[in-house]
Amino acid sequence: MSSSQSIEIVPRWSTERGHADHGWLKTFHTFSFANYHDSKHESSGALRVLNEDRVAPRTGFGTHSHREYDIFSYVISGELEHQDSMGNTEVLSRGALQMTSTGTGISHSEKAHGSQEVHFCQIWASPRPGEGKGKPAYFTRHFTDEDKRNQIRLIVAPSDSSEVSLSREAEGPAPIRAQLRAYASLVDPGVSLVHAFHPGNGVERRRAYIHVVQKSGYNPGNAKGETLRIGAQPEGPMIELREGDGSYLFVGKDAELKVENTGEGVVEFLLFDME
Repeated sequence: MSSSQSIEIVPRWSTERGHADHGWLKTFHTFSFANYHDSKHESSGALRVLNEDRVAPRTGFGTHSHREYDIFSYVISGELEHQDSMGNTEVLSRGALQMTSTGTGISHSEKAHGSQEVHFCQIWASPRPGEGKGKPAYFTRHFTDEDKRNQIRLIVAPSDSSEVSLSREAEGPAPIRAQLRAYASLVDPGVSLVHAFHPGNGVERRRAYIHVVQKSGYNPGNAKGETLRIGAQPEGPMIELREGDGSYLFVGKDAELKVENTGEGVVEFLLFDME
């Protein structure tokens, strides 16, 4: 395989992530965050935070402030109640995605709504140069399971691209002020998918990151649950990821990613494509 078609895969095993059980919050940190710090895992391209959170019923993150980062939540189960200083109040259920471009500054709270735990991924991205101090903005999108079943569905795209609408609510991906595209997928047993990375600015080697959702429950021990094999298409070494595992991907210009579900249940994963 030529170097332009190759993908270097660097696993980020679930057991190596930062994690904490605060009672009301059970969380994993892929990158340095809060009290967890690892100089080898600070970020990947524009991707700065990838937390997988479980918040107990009727608890959550009280009102606090952010600025400059673009922050979005991908809801896996339960209901997430969002309130912010821009006047947005919303309850988000499975498949929902809310995007906040914090810009010059906002305050918000995120809580579990109702009697069930909420499980979601909280993701932060560094904005493109010159866009971190823009006017704050808020967007919501919703993707059903069928929207993502056996396809790699674009859910976030750069705000300066033709792929997005800048309406608060719309079809298609949410806009982000970062050089990042996020995808979500649900893969049935025995199914293989191939992802062609966005051509971007024709860079020879781009960064990506894949994360397998830990849907079977909070587990700080050895990864269990469903399995996903990943590697370069059409040929190349494949590695196996389980729930909670992820991988840094260093992608040749013409490379494509192959994913295949080798387990017995549905695999849910997120894929981040950066330049």
